[in-house]
Amino acid sequence: MKKEFMEFMEQSTTVYQTAAETSRRLEQAGYERLEEKDMWNICPGDKKYVVRNDSSLVAFSIPQEDEGVKGFHMVCAHGDSPCFKLKENACMTVEDSYLKLNVENYGGMIKETWFDRPLSLAGRVVVRTEGLLLETRLVDMKKPLFVIPSLAVHMKRGGEKDGELNTQLHLLPLAGTSADKNILHRMIAKEVSADEKDVLGADLYLYPVQPPICMGLSGELIGAPRLDDLACVYCGLDALLEARPSDKVALLAVFDNEEVGSQTMQGAASDFLLSVLQRIADSLKLPLAPLLAQSFMVSADNAHALHPNYTDKADSTNRPVLNRGIVIKYHGAQKYTTSAFSGAYVKAICEQEKIPYQTYHNRSDVAGGSTLGNIALTNVSVPAADIGLPQLAMHSALETMGADDLEHMASFMTAFYQA
Repeated sequence: MKKEFMEFMEQSTTVYQTAAETSRRLEQAGYERLEEKDMWNICPGDKKYVVRNDSSLVAFSIPQEDEGVKGFHMVCAHGDSPCFKLKENACMTVEDSYLKLNVENYGGMIKETWFDRPLSLAGRVVVRTEGLLLETRLVDMKKPLFVIPSLAVHMKRGGEKDGELNTQLHLLPLAGTSADKNILHRMIAKEVSADEKDVLGADLYLYPVQPPICMGLSGELIGAPRLDDLACVYCGLDALLEARPSDKVALLAVFDNEEVGSQTMQGAASDFLLSVLQRIADSLKLPLAPLLAQSFMVSADNAHALHPNYTDKADSTNRPVLNRGIVIKYHGAQKYTTSAFSGAYVKAICEQEKIPYQTYHNRSDVAGGSTLGNIALTNVSVPAADIGLPQLAMHSALETMGADDLEHMASFMTAFYQA
C-alpha cells in the first residue's frame, strides 16, 4: 500500500492533478464519469463519479438491487494544500539581472519551510479553441524550475532579524537570470500545445519537487508535501475501490478550497454534495430525507500528533502519536463535528475490526484549526465524526506521518463503507 500511496502523491501535485489522478484510478476500477449538465440514469449496482471545476470530485457505489438502499455512508476529504499561487502577469525583472515570479499565499502555510527548495509549477490553463469556445488543459512542468533563496546569515548581522515573513517582499521565487518576461508564458503554451495568444487564463501553483520518502530507522515514517489531506483522499479512494457496500451508498467526496474556507462553488460549503445526493435519490426513485436520516458522514482531515520537541503544545490527556492508529477529533465549539454518539460509532467500528484509534482535543487555551465537516453539514445534515491521520509539521513544505497509519485509516474506511 505504501508504494501505491507514494505513486499517487507524486502524481497529485495540485488539486487539479489530484482530481485527474483520482478519476484515472476510478475509471481503471470500472467507474463511469457523469457530467452535471446531463440527465443521470443511476441503477442499483452502478459505480459512478462526477467532477466539478476540474478540482472537486464525488464518487459513489450503489448497492445491488436485492439488498436495497437505506442511506449513505460518506467520506469527505479535501484535495487542496497550502502553497503559492501565480498572479496574473507573474514575471518580474530585478535590475535587468534576475527574473522572479509574483505570487500570493494560498492557505496558511509555514512559510519558512519553502526556502531553498527546488520548486516546479502545475495546475490548469484555459485555452481559446475557436471564437468564444474555451478548453481547460492540465499542465505539470514536473522539473525543478524555481527557488526561493534565503537571505544569508551574514547579511542579517546588519540588523535584519527573523520575523514575520512578507510574501510580497521575501518569498517571491527566483526563475533565472533572463530578462524575458514572456519566457514562462511561452513554456506553458508549448506544454499544452497551444498558441501563446490563445492561453487566456491559468490557475497555477508552485509545489516542491521533493518526492515522498520513507524515513526512520525502520522505515516507519513517511515524509512528503501535501500529506494534509492527500493521505485521507488516498485512503478514502482505496477503501471505496475495495469495499462491498451492503445497504448504504458508499460515497467519497474530495473538495477543493478547504484551506481557504470552502466558500466556493467547488468547496464543502457549496451545493455540490447535496446536489449529487438528491440526483442519486431521484434516479433511484427514493425520497432523500429518509435516506439522510439513516446516513453518516466521516470528515477525514489529518490531525496534529504529539511533537517530540514541543510536548507542552499537546492537550494533557489526548496526545495522539504516529503509528498508533487513526485519530478521532473533538472540539467543544464544534470546529470538529464529532459528538458522543458519532465518536462512539467510529470507536465501535474500530474495536470490531481491531483497528487502533486515538483521540484529539486542542489545549483549552489554544484556538486550533477547523476543517470541512461542519461546513458540509450546513447543507447535508447527518450524524458525522471528524477523523484523521496523526502527522507532524502540518502545512509545512514537507510533512511527516506514520506509515502504519495508512493501513489503519484505509481499513477503517473500508469497514465503514461496508457497515
